[in-house]
Amino acid sequence: MSLSPVEGVALAEIESTDGGDPTREKDFVGRSPGQLAWARLKRDRTALISGGMLVFFVLVALAVPLIQALYGVGPREQFQSRLDGFGMPLGYAGGVTGEHWFGLEPGLGRDIFIRMVHGLRTSLFIAFTAAVLTAAIGVLLGTLAGYLGGWIDAVINWITDLTLAMPFLIIALALMPTVALRFYGQREAVPAYFQIGVLIAIFALFGWTSTARLVRGQVIALREREFVEAARASGAGLGHMLFRQLLPNVWAPILVSFSLAVPQYITSEAALSFIGVGLTDETPSFGRMIYRSLDYLQTDPAYVFFPGITIFALVFAFNLFGDALRDALDPKSSR
Repeated sequence: MSLSPVEGVALAEIESTDGGDPTREKDFVGRSPGQLAWARLKRDRTALISGGMLVFFVLVALAVPLIQALYGVGPREQFQSRLDGFGMPLGYAGGVTGEHWFGLEPGLGRDIFIRMVHGLRTSLFIAFTAAVLTAAIGVLLGTLAGYLGGWIDAVINWITDLTLAMPFLIIALALMPTVALRFYGQREAVPAYFQIGVLIAIFALFGWTSTARLVRGQVIALREREFVEAARASGAGLGHMLFRQLLPNVWAPILVSFSLAVPQYITSEAALSFIGVGLTDETPSFGRMIYRSLDYLQTDPAYVFFPGITIFALVFAFNLFGDALRDALDPKSSR
């Protein structure tokens, strides 16, 4: 009897782990592929360290109101009295004190730490929301194209190729101000939630293509398998075929793609905010903080160091965890 890919992965893991010893096989019988992947992930030191860093960043982002209440400083508060006549923070390392842990912004005197905490929440919210939307769109279109084939596959492939041909940066530069002017006048302040929503929509518009092609290829390889033919012969409907037969066997590459898309959107949001078409200076953002710090690289290097090292650590942890997750979900991996 032919096994589905999920069953084959579990059997391969049992065989590779017990080395043919029947006394050890009983320890693995009954484990699902997810349990086997979790066991491999827990043995990976890189995955544990990067995963712990991600949990820390997520907890900080979720606890922003509590941190602000305990810290006692808001992201828009200015401390002009702690700046000298040239607008530079008094003291060492950009004005680092017990009240201002990462110092103050030159010129405006805003607290860097609390703005970084708010910027972390904004970046993670945009990245996770965009990743969920792109994954949902890509999975749906890729599954339909791979399973149904024919003219539906041709149309979806044509839309995918058209989307990939569009230059992301140029389209983003054109869409952000155009959409803002469509709903708000030139002299009106654009709300932060509107800017965040437009950024997420732009990411979703361009980011689904890689997931769609990945899922399409996996589904094409699965649609002629015996278990799919058996379900089709039994009269299973389209929804059952897609969500009960095919998707459970392609969840591993989808999960890896999702974990690698999140850091991509974090850096994209920071880059767009850096060049002035993402979030404005009123909304805390790593990109805007790094942009404003360029004028103070020599006089106040701490201003660029703290947000720069934070976004580097965040993206680096996501990439390391994504690589470890890919290895854990691949039973043929040498790690």
